[in-house]
Amino acid sequence: MRIIGLAGWSGSGKTTLITAVIPVLVKRGLRVATVKHAHHDFDTDQPGKDSWLHRQAGASEVAVVSSRRWAIVHELREEPEPPLADILQKLSAVDLVIIEGFKRHAHPKLEVFRAAMGKPLLHPDDDCIVAIATDAPLPQASVPVLMLDDIEGIANVLQAEALPRDQIGKVSEVPAETA
Repeated sequence: MRIIGLAGWSGSGKTTLITAVIPVLVKRGLRVATVKHAHHDFDTDQPGKDSWLHRQAGASEVAVVSSRRWAIVHELREEPEPPLADILQKLSAVDLVIIEGFKRHAHPKLEVFRAAMGKPLLHPDDDCIVAIATDAPLPQASVPVLMLDDIEGIANVLQAEALPRDQIGKVSEVPAETA
């Protein structure tokens, strides 16, 4: 299992890029999983459904299983958010895991950047950024720069720069305001 992330400001197009690049990677024969970091409360099932009612009643984990998929929802209640390494250990064996978010964690990342957003680059302050995908030239960048529409090139970078899970660090020294 090899790991790489996509990092960037909210609204930069990380999710759009992931959904464009996954089919390319799958067509290459890779089994791909994703981990998405959310900075807010979220729900995977609908209020009123049985699994939601189980959680509301106090179940710490609820598994939903059908002939098409299964999911386990774990309620943290008052527990802290688990470390990324713990989540990665829970995934099934795949060839490549793409992490969306977790900007402050030490794993190789492709930065997704749009100058029109008016936000600064995460690179070069984050030494885990291995390349930048953008919609405009970035001559000041000291890492490879790809255009956002170069999905094959981005897939190549994700494959080439991903690291094995056991080489992934805990937290890098990225300033908190970029999280």
